[in-house]
Amino acid sequence: MDFSWHGVFPALTTKFTREDELDLFLFKKNLEAQMAAGVSGIILGGTLGEASVLTLTEKEKLVKTALEQVAGSVPVVLNIAEGSTAEAVRQARLAKQWGAQALMLLPPMRYKTDHRETVTYFTTIAGSIDLPVMIYNNPIDYKTEVTLEIFEEITMCDNISAIKESTRDVTNVTRLINRFGDRYSILCGVDTLAMEEFCAGADGWVAGLVCAFPAETVELFKLTKAGRLDEARELYRWFMPLLELDIHPKLVQYIKLAEAEVGLGSEYVRAPRLMLQGEEREQILKVIRKGIAGRPVLSKLQSIRNV
Repeated sequence: MDFSWHGVFPALTTKFTREDELDLFLFKKNLEAQMAAGVSGIILGGTLGEASVLTLTEKEKLVKTALEQVAGSVPVVLNIAEGSTAEAVRQARLAKQWGAQALMLLPPMRYKTDHRETVTYFTTIAGSIDLPVMIYNNPIDYKTEVTLEIFEEITMCDNISAIKESTRDVTNVTRLINRFGDRYSILCGVDTLAMEEFCAGADGWVAGLVCAFPAETVELFKLTKAGRLDEARELYRWFMPLLELDIHPKLVQYIKLAEAEVGLGSEYVRAPRLMLQGEEREQILKVIRKGIAGRPVLSKLQSIRNV
């Protein structure tokens, strides 16, 4: 498979049953909708995938189920988010063994590493496997910032080839391009900054609301990259209240509620998360249902199919 960090990569939620087991029926139903919309790859076990509460057995099941479902048409990417370097290396090697075609890699969990420690962590893991690696840079939620200087040092690892840009600073896309040219692919990691980052030169989108609105997500990316900015702006303005569900600490619950409303998932989350209730749930439902009611008629994508 030719691998490219370009296009829309859904950060898929992990579907659970009422009994707190993997709901593979809903997982496959959602994945089918992503494929029909034209995504470029899928990411499992990220923040939206509730990585911290998944067992290794469940991760293996998700990877193998996804591989069977996509049947080689797009790459399957597994996120690595661990506190121990040794455990991260072990899971990276297992991901390769299970058939994953790439990794997304967070800095160490629970301990805020300094410059030298962050470089060593990334290069140790990347050096342990021959899969493409995307570094997930999210200092807002995970505290460790991957600086330009760190990205400079880890260029020694040829397979570290992409950056999920989640610093919330749109200008960082330009800084990265100015410093590294096309050495790294850059993917927007914050839904509410997507169009701005595409215009600045980002190559793709690790998206959240795509879990509920796959066709609209892919169309927004393609319209923007094709320079059809008036159409893209109109779609983005409709989408924004929904995209804002991605930037809240309860993004998992909010996006799962949206999935349930469009028939592509359920509200079940795994403890310590709890399903929404009361006034909070009603407020989020109001946003989601208003978005669904005003859902735009999408343009034909034939002219921008290859963007």
